[in-house]
Amino acid sequence: MKELEIVIRPEKLEEIKQILDEVNCGGMTLSTVMGCGTQKGITTVEGAVNEFKGFKTTINLLPKVKVEVVVEDTEMETIIEKVRETCATDHVGDGKIFIKDVVDVVRIRTGERGLKAL
Repeated sequence: MKELEIVIRPEKLEEIKQILDEVNCGGMTLSTVMGCGTQKGITTVEGAVNEFKGFKTTINLLPKVKVEVVVEDTEMETIIEKVRETCATDHVGDGKIFIKDVVDVVRIRTGERGLKAL
């Protein structure tokens, strides 16, 4: 099993939910987060205090959405490809997908483990 942490622009959330529904993903956790990466939160050059690649910038945190899902290994590549097709705009700030191994999962209500608990 794999956990995918998908960090995206907020306006792409509905499309991501649709992708996960199409692949019969059993559930997801959504968080509203703030962050910056290469983009450094740059929207203008005004109020500059730092220098980044020759441009004066202020590092600002931009709103993002983090979608966390645990999926079977066989579904992972399909989800990654569909997310990339949907979210890629060829601009900095499109987001990232973090992939982690999941050793086990336990459904609290029934005690089921592994794929049955998803």
